[in-house]
Amino acid sequence: MGEPVEWLPDGTPRSPRFHDIYRSSTGGLEQARHVFLAGCGLPRAWAGQPRWRILETGFGLGLNFLAAWRAWLDDPARPRLLHYFSVEAWPVAAADVLRAAAVHPELLPLAQALAAQWIGLVPGVHRLSLEEGRVLLTLAVRDVREALHDPSFAADSVFLDGFDPQRNPAMWEAHTLKAVARHCRRGTTLATWTVAGEVRRELAQCGFAVDKAEGLAPKRHCLRAVFEPAWETRRQPPDRTTAPGHCVVVGAGLAGAAAAASLARRGWQVTVLDQASTPAAGASALPAGLLAPHHSSDDSLLSRLSRSGVRITLQYAREFLPEGDDWRFSGVLEHRPGTAWRPLEGAGEAARAWTREADAACKAQAGLGPDEPASWHELAAWIRPAALVRAWLGEQRVSWRGGASVARLARHDDAWQLFDRHGALLAEAELLVLAAAHGTSALLGGRLPLHPVRGQVSWAFHRPGMTLPPFPVNGHGHFIPQATVEGATAWLCGSTYERGDADRSPRDADHEANLAKLGALLPQIAAQLAPTFRDGSVQAWTGVRCASADRRPCVGEIEPGLWVSTAMGSRGLTFAALCGELLAARLHGEPLPLEPRLAAALDSARGS
Repeated sequence: MGEPVEWLPDGTPRSPRFHDIYRSSTGGLEQARHVFLAGCGLPRAWAGQPRWRILETGFGLGLNFLAAWRAWLDDPARPRLLHYFSVEAWPVAAADVLRAAAVHPELLPLAQALAAQWIGLVPGVHRLSLEEGRVLLTLAVRDVREALHDPSFAADSVFLDGFDPQRNPAMWEAHTLKAVARHCRRGTTLATWTVAGEVRRELAQCGFAVDKAEGLAPKRHCLRAVFEPAWETRRQPPDRTTAPGHCVVVGAGLAGAAAAASLARRGWQVTVLDQASTPAAGASALPAGLLAPHHSSDDSLLSRLSRSGVRITLQYAREFLPEGDDWRFSGVLEHRPGTAWRPLEGAGEAARAWTREADAACKAQAGLGPDEPASWHELAAWIRPAALVRAWLGEQRVSWRGGASVARLARHDDAWQLFDRHGALLAEAELLVLAAAHGTSALLGGRLPLHPVRGQVSWAFHRPGMTLPPFPVNGHGHFIPQATVEGATAWLCGSTYERGDADRSPRDADHEANLAKLGALLPQIAAQLAPTFRDGSVQAWTGVRCASADRRPCVGEIEPGLWVSTAMGSRGLTFAALCGELLAARLHGEPLPLEPRLAAALDSARGS
């Protein structure tokens, strides 16, 4: 369920909370096009631009977004990327988004694509990726004053929308309009349907040149404005104008491939170097891994970060990977014996879309009793990491080169040069991204303290007569009942976590440790699989992860033109795509894919 919408007999949607209508029964699309798009000079203004950033103060039923998306699709001179940052404290249900768009056939397919991702909108920032990552909706589920408090990007256009100022004054008060102005650059255009005198005066005081324009019936006028302050502004977000050129990424695992794909979508020609002969040869060679959010009743930092990462990775998996051998949107059961399950406080149905208490039938399928504490992660999957790596490396403008072992970096003029251990030049580019796991630290001369973490997974092929759960299970360890390994169906369990150990040799002791973990996680399954461990048919996969001291990823600029995206630890599937998008957003002054406070928690400079 979302924010209730009352649909009047004539088809007009009304908000019971604000006692105001979202739009007239037939005028929503016309208003979006006349008041907001034309009011900001769109699509003419964005023609030939590398990107366009729209800030909207009230998402409502989404018609302004859908109209902008439709205009982008229909424009042969459209920008490479359309960023749409919108604030909505009270998101409606997906069904209401669809109903609002249904009277406009040109918008309905877009609304259906949007509705497929319109789930789990708990308070915070949600990145919804459409058109293979070229239309990006960043939805801030917050009060508008909170959502705009910390400017992280400069908008090119502003859609100032919301219920009537008399019904929802917070949307139009001076504090809000000043926050909007802090998200503008000189020349930013603004449009709104209201011409209320107080709104016009506040906008003028914030530095906008304000004009009335012909309105759309029944309103006589609408408002158009341009941000042209007569003073030098302060607290403005970075308006980076970095022109895409050549980028080198070191590392062809999840982190490097994700960063390469994010930059390629923004126009960079990306060369990915790796010392191995094949991509995803390190920790990303794991036969199958779990993608599931972390849950805590107090919504910890890790919980919020993991939801942001899971959402983005799921979007890419659905877009680029056929479901079956390479991934499955299975959901994941979490079992933590001795720990009572508690829901996320104060988030209601949106939180249940992510995680809810598992019912007795679900527990029974895993061989657990009805009183065992367990939760069900609906938005979760297992994925073969190497398949995702290949999909990202297959993006246009990305090339991969194996057998390239980088030993030294040097700055030369405005470019970074990369040399092998013999001093031979491997590559040169104006932008360099290091995503070489714990090898990143050596290339930086120890400036970024990282350490290896060895992990061993135990696996074996299915045998006749096995009775396994139909979904993966995690907790203290994990179990994937069905994945394709070496062309056949196998189960996997693990994993060990050995900090400071980079030895990839299989160990019998680690098989024993994994069986013990499985015994605590799923006792019946462990008893069924124990003979496989004893008769020597169990096999091992070992890899070495990279982690930081606080076990959070590191993303950021180390020196001009030198960036890192590394230290994903055991959550590479969760964080790689998120970190790639965060790196690209920081580089280009775009809306961040997560809250500024969460982005700061991943900043490579956080410990300095």
